[in-house]
Amino acid sequence: MPEIFLLSAFSFLLEKAGNYMLPCPVKYLTGYDCPGCGFQRSLLALLKGDFAQSFQLYPATVPILLTFVIGLGANYFCGAKSKTLVNVLFVLTGSIITISYLLKIFMPHVH
Repeated sequence: MPEIFLLSAFSFLLEKAGNYMLPCPVKYLTGYDCPGCGFQRSLLALLKGDFAQSFQLYPATVPILLTFVIGLGANYFCGAKSKTLVNVLFVLTGSIITISYLLKIFMPHVH
């Protein structure tokens, strides 16, 4: 029974989390999205289990999270031997961020 309480509390927190998102300073100052715009909303959609919405909002969310988790784990367990793996993950994730940002700029979607 405590699991149901925890799930309902978690669900309630996720519904309210959208009210507390940080505004993007780059977008505020320039009016243009930065390469990270959409990450918070995408992460929230991912936590709610809406993978399609998460990917649509910010395609690099899952690669960023995987890079973070795998990079920390590899560094903790393998130390300096994990440098190549971490560098490859950074390059792949950076490439995904760059490509999705360029697509957002040059091929904006219509609402």
